[in-house]
Amino acid sequence: MANLLAVEIAGLKLSNPTMLAAGILGMSSSTMRLVAESGAGAIVTKSLGLKSRRGYSNPTVVQVEGGLLNAMGLPNPGIKYFTQEIRNMHDIGIPLIVSIYAFTPNEFAAVAKEAAKAGADGLELNVSCPHAEKTGAEIGQNPRLVEEATAEVKGRVEKPVFVKLTPNVANIAEVAKAAERAGADAVTAINTIKAMAINVETARPILGNMVGGLSGAAIRPIALRCVYEIYKAVKIPIVGCGGVNTWKDAVEFLEAGASAVQIGTAIAINGLNVFRKITEGISIFLERKRLGSVKEIVGSSHRS
Repeated sequence: MANLLAVEIAGLKLSNPTMLAAGILGMSSSTMRLVAESGAGAIVTKSLGLKSRRGYSNPTVVQVEGGLLNAMGLPNPGIKYFTQEIRNMHDIGIPLIVSIYAFTPNEFAAVAKEAAKAGADGLELNVSCPHAEKTGAEIGQNPRLVEEATAEVKGRVEKPVFVKLTPNVANIAEVAKAAERAGADAVTAINTIKAMAINVETARPILGNMVGGLSGAAIRPIALRCVYEIYKAVKIPIVGCGGVNTWKDAVEFLEAGASAVQIGTAIAINGLNVFRKITEGISIFLERKRLGSVKEIVGSSHRS
């Protein structure tokens, strides 16, 4: 099964095409070890900044039809504090990708350097959080800013760089091309979609921040469309993210052009066993189709 499912993205070797998405169980070495033991092919940490950040006041998460709505506010201890957690993961046997956010290109590079020095196998630039001011999607909606941030990081570290894109744009393929021009090794598509919920009894927004990001099955068709469009626009690998709950969901993303998929909300709903269930399903699918590797179905919807 390992050879059948193995993929390589930006020089990182994964035993299977599933990855832990940023923001879910990625804040300590102990929880990330649980993810590795549960069969994930790679891990992406919670987004980390140059300084510690408390995040927003509660409520920060609410369950809605088809997924979760969250506005955490990028809470984190800061990259210097987190470096010990990165070092604690040196022996897990799967790639560890550190998600980072910042407010300027120089700050992105500074955080990236600290993460790389601590032993991160790769970096994922969060230019897509839909509810954080002056960072996240406020950068990711501007191709020029995405290009500047990516170029600054690529000029300062020698690690694979993934750029996580926001769907809250008119043309996501143009943003992907900007990341590619700047030297990005891969793109991740997509982050959550800007959304909100209101308590009908109080007539007030439920989230403490009022507006948050929608994840889960409800956004899968949007994420799939984004991957499909990006695949036609760039030559670098794509990691699909958004509503992957089953092996069929994962195969859809692969056929649309993703080389791997990230899993987040499905863990909250179905537990950590979701990684093995998805990889087993992909393996059975490949054997049924008499295919020799995951790579054979990547982008196959464009060749049909």
